[in-house]
Amino acid sequence: MSAPRSRKFTAKPTTHPQPSSALGQQAKAAKTVARTAAQEVRIIGGQWKRSVLPVPVSAGLRPTPSRVRETLFNWLGQDLSGWRVLDAFAGTGALGFEAASRGADEVVLLERDTSLVRHLQATQTRLNAAQVRVAQADAVSWMRQPRQAQAFDLVFLDPPFDEALFWPALEGALSCVPADGWIYLESPAPLQALPQAEQHADLIAGLIAQLALHRHGQAGAVHFHLFRRVAADQSPPLPAA
Repeated sequence: MSAPRSRKFTAKPTTHPQPSSALGQQAKAAKTVARTAAQEVRIIGGQWKRSVLPVPVSAGLRPTPSRVRETLFNWLGQDLSGWRVLDAFAGTGALGFEAASRGADEVVLLERDTSLVRHLQATQTRLNAAQVRVAQADAVSWMRQPRQAQAFDLVFLDPPFDEALFWPALEGALSCVPADGWIYLESPAPLQALPQAEQHADLIAGLIAQLALHRHGQAGAVHFHLFRRVAADQSPPLPAA
């Protein structure tokens, strides 16, 4: 999987709000995004182009918008043939089914909500998506299992904005991809500005040593990042903002 040179990710040294305040800001961002979420989304490329994915009524559910997915797959490339993909917080499955539509050999959709799991299974059946597997699981715990080590070429992370899962989710995703593997993350702020809880300090330092920021974009209240897993000496530091 060749790609243009990426920049090394470094956390910006800033003074962050207290955890309760930070979580309050994340919850506010989650509500803002959820209020404007579409009631249905469509796959925008590949064999299931224009197929409808219904958006069930569920607290905080916010499928990745079409324009964000279009940008993401312009970054990744339109043909994912041979790729193994994990959609770790699947929700509607918009990212995972998009990857399967574009030729991914294997796509695993993880979702902990029972109702959403049933919706994902119904969509899989309707599309006859044999390469897609739906599993009900806690995404962070699932990714930390030793048997998932380097099992995927690409991991999608779109965790609930009102839960402090961004850093643990990135840690789990890193164990799932090899060097040069890709990790995509959505968040309510640029990653450098997310709360860095004191208890995560060692975890964050380890992540910074292995992440290169390939692209970053923003659509409304959502920031989206594409990272590549690299060796510590492969990329120059990310310039300070």
